[in-house]
Amino acid sequence: MALLEAKNVDYFYQDGDQRRFILKDTTVSFEKGRFYTILGQSGSGKTTLLSLLSALDSPKAGEILYNGENIQKIGYEKYRRDDISIIFQSYNLIPYLSAAENVQVPMAITDNKLPDDKKAVAYNLLDYIGITRDKANRLVNQLSGGEQQRVAIARALATNVDIIMADEPTGNLDEEMEQEIVDIFKELAHKHGKCVIVVTHANEIAQQADDVLYLRKGVLKTHE
Repeated sequence: MALLEAKNVDYFYQDGDQRRFILKDTTVSFEKGRFYTILGQSGSGKTTLLSLLSALDSPKAGEILYNGENIQKIGYEKYRRDDISIIFQSYNLIPYLSAAENVQVPMAITDNKLPDDKKAVAYNLLDYIGITRDKANRLVNQLSGGEQQRVAIARALATNVDIIMADEPTGNLDEEMEQEIVDIFKELAHKHGKCVIVVTHANEIAQQADDVLYLRKGVLKTHE
């Protein structure tokens, strides 16, 4: 059974009497333990698809299912809080908090059962993705772009969800740091059983995924 599914999803803008489709009749499923990339040029609809999968927006037609249940029925806020994590290209960290404090933020609002010592969890996650204790105690705006993206990944792992989504997560990084981030995503999928979904326009990243989904003018394909 698929962990996450989009079934016959449409998304469009109404322009007078015309509908401008961003996604049309999109059906796709995702499983645990796999690293997926959604590849497409700017304007292809890939970020829109990620927004629908992550309940940041709702489809005009069709449905998004998590463990077979419509996420609208689960409740968009609950789904975002307890079932998925999102990593953004711009990191979206809180600048006046340290790296460790940023990682603890989602732990304070999730309904998921977590260890009592959340500070220790934050330090352990940061250590896992390559942030030392010294850097974990720094304000995030004192860290490099690559380090901030690592903090964002640690924050995404903090609530122990099954699905990690990322929107152009390496767009601000150099090639070496990009590869290090991709290696983390692959390990999360293959070693820790996460479902990792990454939106990208980079073929170099897509070539390393278990499954590549291509979006062209709102139409999703499993091959180019």
